[in-house]
Amino acid sequence: MALNPPLTDWRGKTVWLIGASSGIGRATAGLLHGQGAQVVVSARQAAALDAFVAEHPGAQALPLDAADPAAVRAAADSLDRIDAVVYCAGYYRPQRATAYSLAEMQQHLQVNYVGALHMLDAVLPTLLRQGHGHISLVASVAGYSGLPQSLAYGPTKAALINLAETLYLDLHDSGIGVSLVCPGFVQTPLTAQNEFQMPALITPDQAAHEILRGWAKGQFEIHFPKRFTRWMKTLALLPYRAYFPAIRRMTGL
Repeated sequence: MALNPPLTDWRGKTVWLIGASSGIGRATAGLLHGQGAQVVVSARQAAALDAFVAEHPGAQALPLDAADPAAVRAAADSLDRIDAVVYCAGYYRPQRATAYSLAEMQQHLQVNYVGALHMLDAVLPTLLRQGHGHISLVASVAGYSGLPQSLAYGPTKAALINLAETLYLDLHDSGIGVSLVCPGFVQTPLTAQNEFQMPALITPDQAAHEILRGWAKGQFEIHFPKRFTRWMKTLALLPYRAYFPAIRRMTGL
């Protein structure tokens, strides 16, 4: 059963992607552009955005820092219309409690979660006023449950998952769709930091196709690749007496 209005025709639709300078965000923006969407890309790296626009005529670049609420609001106010907004900005550094860094914890929080709140503050009045639109938050399977090396990253993604669930409940009757994207391992500059073998690793282009396929089906949660994410979902259902030993065996940590 579709939980959202299926998004199948992107022609003439304005889609704003925050965090689109590389990885999943850039690939998704490119795929949307190819399907006729008016794509607006934002990130801190202005040069990367300009390169995207040069390769995708008609796209628009709005450089900004998602952690700056005034910049996010100004960008939103500059758009004539918003049919969909995708928050895919992300920050990741491996961290364990034995090497705790408050500065890193706060940086993850600002980019991965607080930036999404800034986006919502900027776009919700417009979406509610027009009575239609779609909000998509890119989280991670790392938000399903606690994992080694994910002390800073995982909690921010768990917060996004909860935020998306609550947004869906609050906005469904207002005609606004909400979707949650939970990728496994995707080949991006963020995951390039990992020193372990990443199971079921996929490319950003593969991720983008999965996302658009999920939107077309009206799904709330879009998780991929299934051969990995279903396993992670199953682990998260285990009682802690079984979960903790299983994670230690799997990761060696």
